[in-house]
Amino acid sequence: MRDDWVEEGKVRFAIANAFYRPSSQVGRDLAVLAAALYRQHHGQLRVIDAMTGCGVRPLRYHQEAGASWVWANEGNPDLQAVLTENLRQGMTPGTYRITHQDANQLFFSCAQHQDYYDLIDIDSFGSPTPFISTALWAIKFGGLLYLTSTDGRTTGGHSVDKSIQVYGACARSHPAVHEQGLRLLMGAAAQKASERGWSIQPVFSIFNGVIHRVMVRVLPRLPKVPQGGFLAYCHGCGQFRTANWRQLGQLGCDACGKAPVVSGPLWLGPLHDADYVGQMEHLARQWQWPQKIQRLLAVMAQEATMPPYYYPLADIGRRGQMDIPPRQRLMEALRQGGYRATRTHVDAQAIKTDAPLAICLDMARALTRS
Repeated sequence: MRDDWVEEGKVRFAIANAFYRPSSQVGRDLAVLAAALYRQHHGQLRVIDAMTGCGVRPLRYHQEAGASWVWANEGNPDLQAVLTENLRQGMTPGTYRITHQDANQLFFSCAQHQDYYDLIDIDSFGSPTPFISTALWAIKFGGLLYLTSTDGRTTGGHSVDKSIQVYGACARSHPAVHEQGLRLLMGAAAQKASERGWSIQPVFSIFNGVIHRVMVRVLPRLPKVPQGGFLAYCHGCGQFRTANWRQLGQLGCDACGKAPVVSGPLWLGPLHDADYVGQMEHLARQWQWPQKIQRLLAVMAQEATMPPYYYPLADIGRRGQMDIPPRQRLMEALRQGGYRATRTHVDAQAIKTDAPLAICLDMARALTRS
């Protein structure tokens, strides 16, 4: 009997020589909630975990989300022993398959056999863009595609040439780059889907301080209203604005007139499906999951339809040359002024608001003086 078992959620497993990041559990928790709701709504759940590692995700999809079948694929055959042991002790016989092949080959094989899946989880290192197009061959319409990016340097604007190479988008540096990483991922998924006449709808997005993960629903039609575009940021005055393709050649900062830096194309639509996230929060309460998950989902529901950027409180203090007022007081002042304002899960010390930065600074100064 092994003496190195690890527990997460309702499952236990060994890690051995596989990679396992405990801090990424929140992303797996949210995926389990979303998958369980999908099964409730559709009556079934068949999953591909394309880069499974030690097998924690297949175990959780099966035991907690109720998946009837999980294809656990791991490109590294050296993990065969620990993966086989974990799934054998934690899954019902006949409910899973283990393979060791390239993920793209797996997706093409599914397409050739018309074997389509409800959820495809791609937990890749770096960017998942090499796998998005092929994953679309293996997913059902209405199915869920879960993508991971660990390359925050590229999405954070530190390598513009690489962002163009990997995402087909220019990523520039600004105070809201962590959300930019999520929107670049969704934008890439939307572009790949549109090449086939399809579209995507966000389910949820999560940034845990290191890793970006987005879950999208794949739909068999083009969107009525395009959700992609560009995000401009003025380093002079700190103001954000959005733009479409037709506005690119005329972009200037509305506040000070200086030329902004422009990121995109990227996803400018909702960051999450607020209704679905609300259902996930309800299920987390029903399952008596930790309060931190429930609070996270509540914040995500609030931020879902807010503008595609945020203002760090430290940036407000620096630009206003003042002490930073309490976040809650500033949000309440903005709401009383007729603006929307919420917290964001992406940055615990930031706010999302549709108020111009100049208004935020004025209200922050007034609060500081009072």
